[in-house]
Parts: sequence; C-alpha cells; structure tokens
Amino acid sequence: MNQKLFIKTWGCQMNEYDSLMIINQLKTKQYIITDNPKEADILILNTCSIREKAQEKLFHQLGRWKKLKNKNKNLIIAVGGCVATQEGKDIYKRANYINIIFGTQTVHKLPEMIDHAKKTKKLIIDISFNDHKKFNIDYIPIQKKPTAFISIMEGCNKYCSFCIVPYTRGHEISRSLDEIVYEISYLSDQGIKEVNLLGQNVNSYLGKGFNGKIYKFSELLQIISEIDGIDRIRFTTSNPFDFTDDIIYAYTQIPKIVSFLHLPVQSGSDRILKLMKRLHTIQEYKKIINKLTLARKNIQISSDFIVGFPGETQKDFEDTMKLIEDINFDMSFSFIYSKRPGTPASNLIDNTNLQEKKERLYILQKKINEQTLNWSQKMLGTTQKVLVEQISKKNCSEVYGKTENNRIVTFKGSKNLIGKIINVKIIKIHSYSLKGQMITSQ
Repeated sequence: MNQKLFIKTWGCQMNEYDSLMIINQLKTKQYIITDNPKEADILILNTCSIREKAQEKLFHQLGRWKKLKNKNKNLIIAVGGCVATQEGKDIYKRANYINIIFGTQTVHKLPEMIDHAKKTKKLIIDISFNDHKKFNIDYIPIQKKPTAFISIMEGCNKYCSFCIVPYTRGHEISRSLDEIVYEISYLSDQGIKEVNLLGQNVNSYLGKGFNGKIYKFSELLQIISEIDGIDRIRFTTSNPFDFTDDIIYAYTQIPKIVSFLHLPVQSGSDRILKLMKRLHTIQEYKKIINKLTLARKNIQISSDFIVGFPGETQKDFEDTMKLIEDINFDMSFSFIYSKRPGTPASNLIDNTNLQEKKERLYILQKKINEQTLNWSQKMLGTTQKVLVEQISKKNCSEVYGKTENNRIVTFKGSKNLIGKIINVKIIKIHSYSLKGQMITSQ
C-alpha cells in the first residue's frame, strides 16, 4: 500500500523549489501526495528563518503535529530548510518526537533518510553543506503552471550584516550550465513558456559548461533565450553590486527578458547601507537604474526595504522615501528589521521604538501602493501580452495570467488558452490585479 506524504513550505521561492524537488523524488518512490496532514504517513516541514520568531513558528506547527503523532506512533515527521540548518539538533531537544532533521543542501538525501528512520526508529540528522548533489537532473521538479522556477545557484558571499542566508544556505555555488539547459529544455518540452531563474544572488552566477568554460550570468541568459519554446525569462534575486554592464546590455539583445526587475536596495541612506554592509551606494544604485531605463525604456523596478534598521534616524528614513519617489518603484517587499541570531547587526544598538518603526513602515507601504496603482492606471486601455496560467477560481468561464510587468489579468476564456501568450486589452484596474478583454491569440 502506497504511503501518503504531506509537505508544508514556508519562505522564499527557493524553498518552494526545494519542496517541489522533494515531492518529485518521493513520487518516484511511490509516495502519494496529500493535502490533508491527518491522513499522511509522512509530514515534512520546509522552514524559513529570514524573519524573527521563525523558531517559535516552527514549534507551534510541530506542537499541532505532535497530536497526530500521539495517534499514530509510526508517523514520520521531518523538519528541513533554513531553521533546520540553523538550529540542528536543538530542534529535537524541544520536540523529541520528530524523526528527521535535514538541511537546505541535503534534500536529495531525504528518501534515504526516511527509509532509515522507519527501520531504526532513531533521530536522523544531516544538515551538512556539500557540493550541491541535490541538483540532480533525475529529479527535475515538475510544475503545474506554464511558468517554472529554476534554481541556478545557491548561497551568498556578501554577508550583509542583517542577513542569515550565508549561514543557512552557505557560500555561493553555481550549477553547471549543462544541468540548467537540460532542465529548462525538458520543462519546455512539457509546455513551460516562462522560466524564473532563482538564486540568493542570482546575477553572480558563474557556472561551468561541458567544455570547461566558466559562463557568466549574461551568457547564461543568452543561451537560455535560444531554447525553443521559452518565451519569457525572469530572475530573482539580484544584488546591485553584481549588476554589471554586461547584464544591462543583455536587455538590449534579449527581448525574452521581461521588462520588470526586482533589485533590492534595502535603504535610501548611504549611512544605513554602510551599517548593513551593503556593497553599493545610492548613487551607484541609481546609475544602474538609469542604464537599465536606457536599455529598456519601459522597464519597471521593484525592490526590498528594511525599515527601522538599528541606528536608523528620521533623516535616514526620509532619504529612503526620497529614493522611492525618485526611482518610482512599482512594487516592494518591505519589513520592519528583524534581529537574526548570529548576524553582526544583532549586536548593534537600536534606539528606535517599535511604534515609530510601524509608523515608518506604514508611510513607506502607502507610498509604494500609490505608485503601484499609478503604474497600473497607465496600463488602462493598452494591449498587453498575457501568459495564461489557469482557470479563474472565482469564475470558471474566465482565465488569468500575468503580463510582463508581473500584473495578474483576468479575462473571459477557456482552458485551451492555458500556456499561450494572448493579446489582452486592459479594461479595468483593481488594486493588485487587472481586468482584460481578449483581442487575439498567438
């Protein structure tokens, strides 16, 4: 009898990719995926530690699963991801009913670890860093939409003072060019039209080809653009320090790169950027944006902002708000600073009270939302190319998809449009989505 598997994923797109890899591996071992943890034989929690109180969130979830374990002593509980890598065996000290602790770079070992846990009934733990054997072409994550995330590198060498990633994902390691091309070609044969290249610092990619040559990120973009069936290329997340002129030039040569870029800046204050140990200044960031807008006139930019970083003054915050207006960011991910254990910033003195941080975050998000709406309003009456992803959950006579600039558009259509790029006229604007009318299919 086939056993059932339930997996819960928190965090970034890299975690989503890792979970897809886990699912695909275990499917080959005849496990059945279920969306009901109560009927599962194996429970897997893929965690994220980027925000504060990640550990408490983990133990709250494990507490709920403990009740299921009490009813089924043979239930296997596995904890993986960034919190698992960060905390290791300490998780077991608080939750001694779990069976497996695996790391961000040992997901490929999970089937073997599950088998071992079943036989021995002992804690199995492997949070080691290795040479990324997890990126095995036999385990290409199958994705349901006509868009796919492709991990091209992992880890980060920048060690920003606030960031836990280098400690949970390790140093930068790039996948080989051949593995990436094989995976994307395979997915293209399955109907994938858009790829989103993933990495903690994606534009620092340096991968080896079969000929021994080391390929830069801009060269990888060119090669991917030549794969039949791939019509759009996205990538996230980039670091301004590594956003070199050859990548900017790629925007002039590769139309398949979408006119939308997520480029985290974190703060509009050079003083705060220095405390953050970011390797760019505001002037350098603006120079990149200016070059990009020359290379691709209609490009839209989103970013990340940390509000209330230790030592941030009102003047520093005002500098951030000025940058937001100057660049006219389309969207953002913005958060109040979270102290992460073991990072240099956790030792900085923080004199700003929480209420003031919340007020600053509110002001920042309100401004970004206004700019998002303004960008959407500019699209009213225009014709946009929409990659159709799925039938609308609210209305089965409608479909939805995304424009190049990352807007969700809903319009009347049938499931035979899924996977196609359709010309759609924008007829109505909502806060975070658009309403459209199909013109013609291509």
